[in-house]
Amino acid sequence: MSIKKNKTYRKTRYLLYKETLVDFNEHLWAFIGSFVGLGIICFLNFEVLSKYDLTLLIGSFGASCVLIYGAIGSPLAQPKNLFLGHIISAIIGVTIYKLLGNFIWIAAPLAVSLSIIGMQMAKALHPPGGATALIAVTGGNSITNLGYEYVFSPVITGVTILFIAALIFNNIPHKRQYPVKSFIILKRKSRSK
Repeated sequence: MSIKKNKTYRKTRYLLYKETLVDFNEHLWAFIGSFVGLGIICFLNFEVLSKYDLTLLIGSFGASCVLIYGAIGSPLAQPKNLFLGHIISAIIGVTIYKLLGNFIWIAAPLAVSLSIIGMQMAKALHPPGGATALIAVTGGNSITNLGYEYVFSPVITGVTILFIAALIFNNIPHKRQYPVKSFIILKRKSRSK
C-alpha cells in the first residue's frame, strides 16, 4: 500500500472510530442541531406551507441529518456532498419520472442508480441523495406535480435550512467543526498539483 493511501486509510479509520465513541456533548449537539434544523422544516411544512398545498419535508432530509449532525467528520457529510448530492439526484429523479413515469417499476431503480453515478462523477456522494431521487419518482401527486420545481423546493430550500443549522450548532462546541477544514485543505492541495 502506498504511503498516501496508507495515510488516507488511517485518517478514515480514525474518523470512523471517533464517531463511535460515546461523548455526551457530541450527542447533545447532534440532537440540538438536528432537532432545530429539521424542526424548522417541519414547522414550515405543516404550519405555513400546508395552507398552500406545498411540501418542504421529504424523507431523505432525515438521513442527511444523521450525516451532517451526527457524523460531521465524514466526507459524505461535507457541504459539497450535501448540496450537490441532493440537487443532482433531484434533477435525475424528476427527469426519469418525466420520461418513464408510467413505468414506476423501471423509473424508481433507474433514478436511484443514475443518481449514484451522477454523484460519483461529481465527486459528491451523499447517500440520502438516492432517496431524494426515489422520492421524485414515487412521492405521489404532491411531489410529482412539482416537476423541476421539486429541485428548488423542497430540495434546495430544505438542504439550505439544514446546512445553516449545521453551521450554527456544529460550531458552538470547541470540539466540533463543520465543515471539516481538513477536507477543505486537502482539496486545495490536490488542485494545486
